[in-house]
Amino acid sequence: SILGRNKPFDYRLRIVWPGGTQEVDDPYRFATVLGELDVWLLAEGSHLRPYERLGAHLREIDGVKGTAFAVWAPDAQRVSVVGDFNTWDGRRHPMRLRRECGVWELFLPGVGAGACYKYEIRSKDGHILPLKADPYGFAAELRPSTASIVCELPQTTTRASVETAKKLNRPVSIYEVHLSSWRQADDGGFPDWQRIAETLIPYVTDLGFTHLELLPISEHPFDGSWGYQPLGLYAPTARFGSPQGFCDFVSACHKAEIEVIVDWVPAHFPTDEHGLGRFDGRPLYEHADPREGKHQDWGTLIYNFGRREVFNFLVGNALFWIEHYGVDGLRVDAVASMLYRDY
Repeated sequence: SILGRNKPFDYRLRIVWPGGTQEVDDPYRFATVLGELDVWLLAEGSHLRPYERLGAHLREIDGVKGTAFAVWAPDAQRVSVVGDFNTWDGRRHPMRLRRECGVWELFLPGVGAGACYKYEIRSKDGHILPLKADPYGFAAELRPSTASIVCELPQTTTRASVETAKKLNRPVSIYEVHLSSWRQADDGGFPDWQRIAETLIPYVTDLGFTHLELLPISEHPFDGSWGYQPLGLYAPTARFGSPQGFCDFVSACHKAEIEVIVDWVPAHFPTDEHGLGRFDGRPLYEHADPREGKHQDWGTLIYNFGRREVFNFLVGNALFWIEHYGVDGLRVDAVASMLYRDY
């Protein structure tokens, strides 16, 4: 006990660094973030909205604001949150393991929106892996940077009313568009969501289309993939601005009586070292058998659809785009490679 105390109490740490003194709340004085029901559902692989617990969530606990981090890495020996708030030092904030479900968690006081972070993972054989982005990250840095970014979930938008189709009184007509190719910003870069709304929506409306189909907008490292090799399924790409910007774009489409479909890629993912491949040192999101786990034509990895946690990751993602961004439909890419075992 400290000074005769044998019960939890509030306290702060004063840390003396070579460059000065820092006073902070100790992350380890706070209780675990996941409740017993959450742990049970995650362990069973039946949590339909795992993104509500996994990832980085802004929280206030005992009057202290911060971010609750949680990541699934059942085969890891150790997982630490690293970021611009702790000089990317894995010794500073090792996470707690909930053994029942293989999830590591930690509440970090003082970490707010806009903080960049990754996970430092020590594999079961003792090796430190390349830093991993958050599979459930809601925002990410613009490529070539690859860190996840703490952010609030966008305010849920309303989906287009089913009455919209009746008011249009005409067949569905879909305009498919790759946003990076459709128009550039004045400086030659990527336009932001507001500019896209101001130019694309009137264009589509004038042509008489009823729906917009956006090629994949999930975060992806390689421009040349046109988004079809995503590594941030829960993050709208930073190429066009913030997650709230995309939410506002969908709302603007609905106001113009245009419904929004997004290309969704649950079939495979690239092998970039910051991504899902061998996430905790062993195959986790992908099949362990390379005959099933690697697409020979594309060089990408195949999700292990038979693993309940992976199934939840993907189904939760589909619900995420519909419920939090208000998109009206998903066009599922590469279905054949999910149905036929020879890909």
